[in-house]
Amino acid sequence: MEISIEVKGKPRRAPVAQLDSASVFGTEGCRFESYRACLPSAACVPANFMNASPQPRIAYITAGGAGMFCGSCLRDNALAGALQKQGVDFQLIPTYTPIRTDEHDHSVDRIFFGGINVFLQQKIPLFRHLPPFVDRMLDQPWLIRRASEWGITTDAHQLGALTLSMLRGTNGNQRKEVRKLVDWLSSSAQPQLVNLTNLLIAGCIPELKRSLGIPVIVTLQGDDIFLEDLPDPYKSEAIDQVRQLAEQVDGFIVFSRYYADFMADYLRIPHRKIHVVPLGINAADFMDVEQANADKPYPTVGYLARICHAKGLHTLVDAFMKLRQRPETENVRLNIAGWLGREDRNYAETEFARMTHAGLESEFQYMGVLDRTEKIHFLSEIDVFSVPTVYREPKGIFVLEALAAGVPVVEPEHGSFPELLERTGGGRLVRPNDSDHLADTLQELLTNHAMRKQLAREGRDRVQREFTAEQMARATLKVYGEYL
Repeated sequence: MEISIEVKGKPRRAPVAQLDSASVFGTEGCRFESYRACLPSAACVPANFMNASPQPRIAYITAGGAGMFCGSCLRDNALAGALQKQGVDFQLIPTYTPIRTDEHDHSVDRIFFGGINVFLQQKIPLFRHLPPFVDRMLDQPWLIRRASEWGITTDAHQLGALTLSMLRGTNGNQRKEVRKLVDWLSSSAQPQLVNLTNLLIAGCIPELKRSLGIPVIVTLQGDDIFLEDLPDPYKSEAIDQVRQLAEQVDGFIVFSRYYADFMADYLRIPHRKIHVVPLGINAADFMDVEQANADKPYPTVGYLARICHAKGLHTLVDAFMKLRQRPETENVRLNIAGWLGREDRNYAETEFARMTHAGLESEFQYMGVLDRTEKIHFLSEIDVFSVPTVYREPKGIFVLEALAAGVPVVEPEHGSFPELLERTGGGRLVRPNDSDHLADTLQELLTNHAMRKQLAREGRDRVQREFTAEQMARATLKVYGEYL
């Protein structure tokens, strides 16, 4: 059995046989009263900050997803675009691999800590001493993209030694990569502040602080998930190393009160350092989405995320098969789309085969990887959206996109989801990993058109008002302003 990893053109089915109230997040709900929330308005930006530097210079170091659409890349790119529109000299700098986004790519056309060099320097000592022109050849974005197709992995289970070496910075095997980044920042970018996309690339912080003497901010958006998947003994060593590096960070940005609380405990971060900035998306594309006719012959549930166990597709498949056995939802269909990596093919094959063996081969579709136009079309064709994650999701971009398109969501009651749905009112929460509860809630929404439309309307309005990339950018500027 084969599964097509990517389907180009318009969304279409890939047969299995041929086969990714506060209106502000304030202190309410946090265990520490001094978590700082950022109002998504122009008032967020201190006057002395903008007067002192009309175009502040920010270097944001992001991390590519080895060819897949990843939530962190999408969020970082949206932030870059919004800040650049607001006149900020903001450079989005990729590491490991080029980023992949379904919007205009705002990153610079250069890669630091290139995935090929980082891997070879870890495995072969000779590559730690090769001349710069060889490094430049191996850091070509086109070459790294091709290597990603061959199998550059982001699987923590296979990256224990490499992760630990990277966290050691100038004491690790990639020390010359640290110096290349710091030298370029010092001579070319000359930022007033550096923002890292996570702590996993923070091995460079000591050298950054020593050489540039500027503030360093770190965005936390799933670091714990990767660390917890590392094999022993690398896991405990990496967590200790990250905690030490966190002491040198000036401030942290998170997207929810939940994650602020969790990471304060997990990494022993003083609560005064953590700023909660609501997530934002470019919502304009979704404003004109026309939802499918309520009188169509079959209701449809949609899943749009990476195809893997962590995202909970198996739980949704269980619920879907139960819905098909109920009189009121016996004609329900399931549309699935998203990145499917090599390491998750067996998982996907198993889930697709379960539905096929139950006689549902023509009742579900896998549509592969979607570009932005295809994504919007996908959302216009479904009635309810669900990605029932196993892990505690720290972001939830897919929830905001579904709500912006006018699609109510059903998500597990953990991670960032309770706060997102409390603020948007656009969906329902279910017990995590409980396919019966998920099936019951999906059935309620699929069979109650009035309730579904009410949730859709409320969620869409709230996202358009409170969760835009522009608001996220203004709130982020407020954080930057506290350190400049």
